[in-house]
Amino acid sequence: MERILNVKELLGDFSQGLFVERQNRFVGLVSVKGKIFKAHISDTGRLKELLIPETPVILANNERGKLDYKLVAVLNDKTWVFLNTSLHSKIAQKIIEKGLLGFIPKEIKREVRWKNSRIDFLVDGKFYIEVKGCNLEKRDTCLFPDAPTARGRKHLEDLIELKEKGFETAVLFLVFRKSFFTTQATGASSPTLRVGPARTTGFPLSVTVSAMSIPPLESLHFIIQNIG
Repeated sequence: MERILNVKELLGDFSQGLFVERQNRFVGLVSVKGKIFKAHISDTGRLKELLIPETPVILANNERGKLDYKLVAVLNDKTWVFLNTSLHSKIAQKIIEKGLLGFIPKEIKREVRWKNSRIDFLVDGKFYIEVKGCNLEKRDTCLFPDAPTARGRKHLEDLIELKEKGFETAVLFLVFRKSFFTTQATGASSPTLRVGPARTTGFPLSVTVSAMSIPPLESLHFIIQNIG
């Protein structure tokens, strides 16, 4: 296992509270020391199995935003599940920089434009990587996506086209659960993904990333457990 990122260094001090309810895709109510506050939810997935009333949550102060807090993680089955998608790119870049994909890159470009899209990373001028977070778990299996996603489909179509033009491509799935990972079709508008070696077929490439609080609330680290 390898520690790759300390979230507290990016988000500041943590508070612990209880989740109350989700008002819309981006706003949830939380209880901190008996008082109700609003928290920004950056993960727009359904999260119905995670955002349950009275569930413990980790929060970061939202000093620059209109809401009181940012939702960082939620406790599920005695494990903290990371929900702050704003840091997915930073986590992925650390993984790439450290050579955890099997090679040390010489150059990493972020948010690279391709036609009407932006691909998360272009590594060494030839390897396009799109990053997706995964936290939906059913029967000890972590699934992606958790809802129909036209945007996700578009990204995969872009990677397929890039692959056909001779580039290497991969989807880097950040799996924030300790379960087996697979892909699924969740509706007519969702892509059906096929599992295969990342650098030969194109995708997917899954990385199990655990959010570990040691000790609670003092720090939240990401630990690489498995790459497959």
